[in-house]
Amino acid sequence: MRVIDAHDKNLGVISLNEALAQARQQGMDLVEISPNATPPVCRIVDFGKFRYEQAKKDKESKKHQHASTVKEVQLSPRIDPHDLSIKVIHAIDFLCEDMKVKIALKFRGREMAHTEFGFQVIRKFLAELAPYGHPDFDPKLIGRGINVMVSPLPRNKRAKNPHAGESGRAPAPVNNHDPVPPTSSEPKPGGFANNPFARVEIK
Repeated sequence: MRVIDAHDKNLGVISLNEALAQARQQGMDLVEISPNATPPVCRIVDFGKFRYEQAKKDKESKKHQHASTVKEVQLSPRIDPHDLSIKVIHAIDFLCEDMKVKIALKFRGREMAHTEFGFQVIRKFLAELAPYGHPDFDPKLIGRGINVMVSPLPRNKRAKNPHAGESGRAPAPVNNHDPVPPTSSEPKPGGFANNPFARVEIK
């Protein structure tokens, strides 16, 4: 097998016993890093440190994969303020998870005659996201819509997600339009509903 020492020096092709002896002399471990190579390649390392560095590399690679994920948020020029706030919450959640956000606003019918309203919505949306991400380019009118891509800010410059709970994830939005359950007005057993004699004092 081919052996690389702790200082990245190539020790050449040596036997397994000789490689193990070299590792013991340095108080380290012999780790196989390329089993499919011809001959196989092993490295003399501190195995604890080796595992830590591998875990760190894996974490970094996953972070880059996450950053390449793009989530789309669709808007309209006449979007309701409540709906807009919900869209903002979703976009902030995506950015705080190191995802890119594509904002797409679409015009319908005669809305194309007043594209300035669409740009106002986009600018308001971007202002809400400013502490968490920055646009990759200025909003552009393409066809019947306005598009802009927002990338997350670095973690050390990004505001903390205000919607995150103890789990680190934002809770599901509460629907404030849910009907309030009516108070029960059922009569008690043996009584009458809206009894006209309820307040009559019997002498």
